[in-house]
Amino acid sequence: MARVGLTTERLTRAGAELADEVGFDQVTVSALARRFDVKVASLYSHVKNSHDLKTRIALLALEELADRAADALAGRAGKDALTALANVYRDYAREHPGRYAAAQLRLDPATAAASAGVRHAQMTRALLRGYDLSEPDQTHAVRLLGSVFHGYVSLELGGGFSHSAPDTQETWTRVLDALDALLRNWPAT
Repeated sequence: MARVGLTTERLTRAGAELADEVGFDQVTVSALARRFDVKVASLYSHVKNSHDLKTRIALLALEELADRAADALAGRAGKDALTALANVYRDYAREHPGRYAAAQLRLDPATAAASAGVRHAQMTRALLRGYDLSEPDQTHAVRLLGSVFHGYVSLELGGGFSHSAPDTQETWTRVLDALDALLRNWPAT
């Protein structure tokens, strides 16, 4: 019988908190059981295994990020929208490093299609309409933005920019200026 108070949602949220504390790679059903001071077997009525738990954390993180992005993008266009979206990813990664790592988890195609990841792509495409890009350039630009945002945030979180001047905020601002300029002057094919 399942322990009173344990639900799949509660375990997923606790797993997300654990990921932020110790790193997404360290999240397991065993570690979560220790957090609740229960036997591992008592969690299996809520999650199948550690991969299932990690998938649920990834879905939670994607949902949280999508909600933040939607709020930040409302009523914005052009560089203002680009900056807002970029800052959502950077701020979320700083506040929730484990969840941010979880959002990068490779999902199976059906799970990915049903996830908030679809909303991320839709919002990025909506942002790009302000730059008048059509296909296939829009897809190239979505990939570029994702690569730059994730790359910068990952390097920054890993301490890759901590040993040199200028300040990372100044670089971040310049990177966004450069992306805006590139998107406004997208090369013709």
